[in-house]
Amino acid sequence: MIRQRMIGARACALALALFASAVGVAGQAPAPQAAPAVAPSQFPRVSLTAGRSTVLTTDFDITRLAVTNPAIADATVVQPREVLIDGKAPGTISLIMWGGTTRREQYDVVVEQPITTLEQQLHQLFPGEEIQVATSPDGIVLSGRVSSTQVMLRVAEVAKATSPKANVINMLQVPGASDAQQVMLQVRFAEVNRRALTDLGSSFFTGNGGFRNWVGRSSTQQFPAPDFDQDKGLVFSDFLNLFLFNTRYNVGAVLKLLQQTGYFQSLAEPNLIAYNGQEASFLAGGEFPVPVVQGTTGTVSILFKEFGVRLNFTPTIAGDLIRLHVRPEVSSLDFNNGILLEGFRIPALTTRRAETEVELRDGQSFAIAGLINNETQTDQAALPVLSKLPIIGPLFKSKADRKERTELLVLITPRLVQPLDPDEVPPLPTLPGRFLPGGDDIGEQLEGGGGTLDAPSRPLGTH
Repeated sequence: MIRQRMIGARACALALALFASAVGVAGQAPAPQAAPAVAPSQFPRVSLTAGRSTVLTTDFDITRLAVTNPAIADATVVQPREVLIDGKAPGTISLIMWGGTTRREQYDVVVEQPITTLEQQLHQLFPGEEIQVATSPDGIVLSGRVSSTQVMLRVAEVAKATSPKANVINMLQVPGASDAQQVMLQVRFAEVNRRALTDLGSSFFTGNGGFRNWVGRSSTQQFPAPDFDQDKGLVFSDFLNLFLFNTRYNVGAVLKLLQQTGYFQSLAEPNLIAYNGQEASFLAGGEFPVPVVQGTTGTVSILFKEFGVRLNFTPTIAGDLIRLHVRPEVSSLDFNNGILLEGFRIPALTTRRAETEVELRDGQSFAIAGLINNETQTDQAALPVLSKLPIIGPLFKSKADRKERTELLVLITPRLVQPLDPDEVPPLPTLPGRFLPGGDDIGEQLEGGGGTLDAPSRPLGTH
């Protein structure tokens, strides 16, 4: 019993060429200048799964056999008319057998991918679903069709749980899913700032001549008070809100009575487009310089920090659903809590940030609210003894109250988008009109005339 292996694609190609030439001689010669058609394989097919074996029976005694690639499948003659075929790896090879000195049979041996344990488990958990699993050392590929988006997401979760370090590629299809792979995010930032300030204080003083030979001044140092100068007399840096002076008694007072309220609203409306699974970001704000000392050398470098309205999001299209990982942030400069470094004041950052994951359909919206920041600051000053006197004690006190409340609202709407073809782009509405009307228009001296403006035309002299 002789067993021979033909290793290499060149020997297999030679055998197939000789067989094809023999068939061509027996049949009708092809017409000249005609491209040869690729005919389907005419050899019997033997199918098996990788890791399993099968026995092939013949009606002649086998004297020799050959396989094209033993790494995919190997064959061994176990009886004069029986061949054991072992599947090793997915692929297709040729098996050729001889009886005596004549080539008797040739087969196409097809080795298929074995059903993995994960695929068997998924078929048990989700009966009736068409799920195929292909595995590799670095990832898992899920393919087929399932009945709903929830089943598709749960299948991916089970696959990820079985191999936490593997990259799961979910290619399962669901009914009604869109072919779009880009997500446009319509974001609306609304920030409302309410502010209230209250100042209360007083300062008493006498003129240069004083009152009955008495010269004096009271101040808590919280608000400006008049100063005495030998040449100029009384010097006022600020008369504050109320200024009283009695010329007869040469006595006066400066009062600080102020109440302020403010209302500020800021709105940003960015539209962002991101590819499926890719991160996109938006920033409406600026950068401020921060000096940084480098080690022991003492050299100072400038590092710029960003602030403003920021949004980072990563969309994941799951059938007819859109999963969003969003991270909105609003920051502003805070000089009150900053630091002073070599004469330069470096502000701090007041930041409000949220990070969450949501699941929406095309066109649905969600809101992130409740990002409220309340700040209250009270500064008081008083003269140690006079401020505790009954009735007149409050006249020797000063107080400043500052209250600020900021609320942020973020409204997000994801949409599946596809690019427009050139013939689908709608024309822009235009109403031609001279940009600068008049007989002496410089544009009229140019070739083609002056420019046009997309605005309603107006008669001359109207506003």
